[in-house]
Amino acid sequence: MTVRIVIVDDQPPFREAARLVVDLLDDFDVVGEATSGEEALAVVEALSPDLVLMDINLPGMSGVEATRRLRAAHPEVVTVLVSTYEVEDLPRGADSSGALAYVHKEHLDADLVEQLWRERDRAMWRTA
Repeated sequence: MTVRIVIVDDQPPFREAARLVVDLLDDFDVVGEATSGEEALAVVEALSPDLVLMDINLPGMSGVEATRRLRAAHPEVVTVLVSTYEVEDLPRGADSSGALAYVHKEHLDADLVEQLWRERDRAMWRTA
């Protein structure tokens, strides 16, 4: 089974970096990208991904709110919040948004993506 991924970030360099991380993994494939929370909801609706890598700071709707709405409409889609916040500075509600985890952008790597996916059914909110 191929894990279908959507990357949501308003910064093209991070979308490209995240795509390169995913490309290192067998059986993982980036099927779409979005640059805002609103666009993320539309892309998820259209493409039915398995996993969404969601930036927190987006134009318009925040990634936290987009995750909350995404999970309400598509509880089967795993969402991981990514940003540059230190854990203690995360926006209120990030940990209750329905996201599986928060990952600092500097820590996003292929092994971590694979581990989060593998442990998705057992994991509770975690930070990396």
